[in-house]
Amino acid sequence: MSTSSGPRGVHWFLKGARGIVSLPAIILMSAFVGFCGFAAEAGIPFGQTVFMTGLVWALPANVLLVGSILAGASLPAAFITVSLSSIRMMPMVAALIPEIRTEKTPTWLLLFLSHFVAITAYVFTMERIRDVPRDHRVAFFAGFAITVTTANIILVAVIYSTVANLPPMLAGALFFLTPVYFLTSIWASTRDRAGHIAMILGLALGPVFHLVAPEFDILYAGVIGGTLAFFADRFWRRGAGS
Repeated sequence: MSTSSGPRGVHWFLKGARGIVSLPAIILMSAFVGFCGFAAEAGIPFGQTVFMTGLVWALPANVLLVGSILAGASLPAAFITVSLSSIRMMPMVAALIPEIRTEKTPTWLLLFLSHFVAITAYVFTMERIRDVPRDHRVAFFAGFAITVTTANIILVAVIYSTVANLPPMLAGALFFLTPVYFLTSIWASTRDRAGHIAMILGLALGPVFHLVAPEFDILYAGVIGGTLAFFADRFWRRGAGS
């Protein structure tokens, strides 16, 4: 990493890696225990479960992939489903990259690290990045993101043969920890009013669209809720400025 090489770069990489014992990482690992049980119960072979953990990485996309397999969806359909799910990471990448890069950061490194951008890594980094020197932010993010990804791959590999014996209620509870944490963390880390409005509208519209169009409920709730939040915030600003 040309922007953070040398002993200082290693120091910040290791400091990011120590985030593996943080609450976000522990909750994510607990959720992957639930996912591993789901995949094992669905009959996904050991090698494929471990492979998709590292390659797909984002937990909701992994769940959608297993669901597509269970539903007997074709390979192109499963690919489109996972891709559409992962598009939600684009705003996170767009917000995170300007915070960590410098003029000397190589593009290939940013492209490589973008694979590890998921909600846990995004929230963890954005909450702490302002306390990291600009030249070492890439190393800090890489340390956390690569470590937590590797740890979950190892975790899934180790527990695959035994996780199927977990009580279904426990596996479901572990799996549910992640969305609860994501929701509260994103609310806390959102810096503007529009983001909070969008979250409230999205939560309100989600159940409605689940009844109307269950296949696209999250997409519709996100797009419409976000659009309404944008115009509501603009209207609010105009009223405050007049």
